Amino acid sequence: MLTLYIISNCDTCRKAAKALDEKGIPFKTYDLRKDGLSAPLLEHILHRVPLVKAINKQSKTWRELSDEEKDFDANSGRELLLKHPTLLKRPLLEVDDETILVGYKDGDYDKL
Repeated sequence: MLTLYIISNCDTCRKAAKALDEKGIPFKTYDLRKDGLSAPLLEHILHRVPLVKAINKQSKTWRELSDEEKDFDANSGRELLLKHPTLLKRPLLEVDDETILVGYKDGDYDKL
């Protein structure tokens, strides 16, 4: 079964869930804000998505960070995501053991 990592009040996440529903594709959701982002889950995601692609630099959370926080390396980037789970790009759709699709635009799930 597919897993859709979301933040429930995110419009893009709602669009992604709706697209999966409309295609009749079964999935479960995991709300990063409500259910939390643990270190093991973050490592699971980062094994499939590069850190630089996983951090949402267009988010309000990113804009509110200090310049020092924005200048991250691999370790501090992980710490930053654990501290601010809303920095993680979303939705993230885990398709299989090796593939997580990042973000959503109309038509992205047509090949599923």
